[in-house]
Amino acid sequence: MSDDCGPADVHPAEEVSAAHVIARLDSLGLTVAAGESLTAGAVAARLADPPGASAVLRGGVVAYCNPVKRDLLDVDAALLEERGAVDADVAAAMALGAARRTGAVLGVATTGVAGPEPHQGRPVGTVYIGLAWHDASVPPWGDPPPGAWTPTRTGGAGDGDAGAAGPGGEPAGWSSGAVLRRLDGDRDGIRAATVQEALRLLMHRVGRRPSIVRR
Repeated sequence: MSDDCGPADVHPAEEVSAAHVIARLDSLGLTVAAGESLTAGAVAARLADPPGASAVLRGGVVAYCNPVKRDLLDVDAALLEERGAVDADVAAAMALGAARRTGAVLGVATTGVAGPEPHQGRPVGTVYIGLAWHDASVPPWGDPPPGAWTPTRTGGAGDGDAGAAGPGGEPAGWSSGAVLRRLDGDRDGIRAATVQEALRLLMHRVGRRPSIVRR
């Protein structure tokens, strides 16, 4: 960690607690929702653990099969057909759908292969964690997270409900993307590590920002 990092900065190797994430989001007046496939609700459950989570966590969607991703998280059917569920753009779309469907300003999503067998040509341990945010509500971030971040610009600044759509048909005023993680371990270990990576990504997104955004 560099000397100029503030107290809320996140080192790539640090364990990030749900209490830390909830406290930080609450201090910024931000809300979050989860769209989960690989983790089947574990991210939302972890975020719900700390006292005061109700001020921040809007809800979550367990979208274990593609029709649920399509129908409840608004993931494009053609995208799912072309690339399958384990994909960066699918993860980003899941995060966006979770936020939009629940009225949150941040969405986080998980999709990947926990094993024991590869899936759709993807090896065990391949995990994508999606993140989406409402541009006018969440302060800009300076640096993307460590690792293979795939950004998807979903439109210019705006209220998120009107205006020109982004290149993938997403509403204007939202940004999204996903990180690729290649995790080791058995099925339970990969799923647990994915929850921690989701918390770390959320904390990285808001960790360096001053407390200036209020609901």
